[in-house]
Amino acid sequence: MANIINDHPTGTHPFAVSLLSTDITTACGVAHRKLEENGHNDVFLDFIVPALQTHHISLEALERRKDLIQSLRIANAPIPPSPYPQNTTTRKGNFAEVFLAEYLRSTTEAQIPVYRLRYNPNVEQSMKGDDVLLFDMDSEPVRIIVGEAKFRGTPTKQAVVDTIDGLVRSNKAGLPVSLMFVADRLFEEGKNDMAKKVQSCAILFATNRLQIDYVGLLMSNRNVSNHVNNDTTNELHNLLMISLGVQSPETIVQQAFARLEDAV
Repeated sequence: MANIINDHPTGTHPFAVSLLSTDITTACGVAHRKLEENGHNDVFLDFIVPALQTHHISLEALERRKDLIQSLRIANAPIPPSPYPQNTTTRKGNFAEVFLAEYLRSTTEAQIPVYRLRYNPNVEQSMKGDDVLLFDMDSEPVRIIVGEAKFRGTPTKQAVVDTIDGLVRSNKAGLPVSLMFVADRLFEEGKNDMAKKVQSCAILFATNRLQIDYVGLLMSNRNVSNHVNNDTTNELHNLLMISLGVQSPETIVQQAFARLEDAV
């Protein structure tokens, strides 16, 4: 797909089992991967629920929280708020972001060096910055994938426009706005080698030795692919659009976060 992602996963990969994939081209000539549920939502949820947890909170932090809650309950003290958003709009947006990040990781050689949702100062609101940022430091040239993810219960032309507008703004800004955020978090975690590589992308960009690709995702109902096909505009030469069509997208999100809360 425009050399941005590889083929859809095959074999026993959860995305292969739970999603149908068709590679098409929009009316304006932009590459479009159409994804649709195929009746194996149980497999999809079994994959996405742990991914949601990983993106929001580390396993170590989750275990510490459980120990704290046990002590607080014994003392009959107030329980701290959930590490996951309770706001339904934020949940939907986070779900789409996590899906896009994991799908890109599954279909490229790029890495997610930092789970940015773990650093959200207000879990009930969407986090500022790039929705998704992946790095392929071993490609030639070094490559960054910038992702913009949207969730809509019902797809609209405006949702497609908003998705592309976000990517166009990122392109016009040059370097992704979250680049130094990622580098700083890596330095804080003691991952200095990776942090320096991420930071060096600024130099690569300045010397025209950095490739930046853009991927937009719109998650909605079964009609979402038609809107992506008809309403996408060709404003970036290295743009890929992905549509994720689910019969009841709100239900999938509700089920996923309900499982997360049960495990807290």
